[in-house]
Amino acid sequence: MKLFVSPRAPSPRRVLMFLVEKNVNGLELVNVDLNAQEHKQAAYLAKSPLARVPALELDDGRVLTETRAICTYMEGLYPAPNLMGMDATERAFIEMADRRVEWYFLMPIANCIRHTHPGLAPLEQPQFPDFGQSQGQKLRDIARWLDGELQKQPWVAGDRFTIADITAFVALEFAKLMRFNAGAEGFSALQAWRDRVAERPSSRA
Repeated sequence: MKLFVSPRAPSPRRVLMFLVEKNVNGLELVNVDLNAQEHKQAAYLAKSPLARVPALELDDGRVLTETRAICTYMEGLYPAPNLMGMDATERAFIEMADRRVEWYFLMPIANCIRHTHPGLAPLEQPQFPDFGQSQGQKLRDIARWLDGELQKQPWVAGDRFTIADITAFVALEFAKLMRFNAGAEGFSALQAWRDRVAERPSSRA
């Protein structure tokens, strides 16, 4: 199988962290240069018609896109260690936590960076700086909620490390581009959690 990724992009990093946590090796990694617009060339669009990374090309030639779908597929192939839930109830609560982090934490960060960072102007046209700044404020509202959750439990989805922690960690690291630091903004539980995740080998993916 081939996994198409792009350095520094948060969605591919989520998949790469997931694979390291599951000790999956042997996938061929193919770098897609977003700055060179390789994701919009015909060869890549044939695999990912919405021009998004990551993309997982299966041995039979079919292609999976969307981070959560790729992780779900790999969880099925490599069920241990489990990162998405052991039964229907746990899977539902982990997915709820992961979706909350993805949509309400990672998405505002991405929108803020896409619309305010000059280095991303070639990839995000047109940019709307006012919208980007408003998304930065939304991020802080959700960070306050997430900090509260992590005051009550050790991990984002509860008592153990899951895919929700991967999504939240990648989001928080991406937020460095908007100079967001959880500890400096008073979110001490979120900062302590981030520092624990940073000690895991997968954090270097």
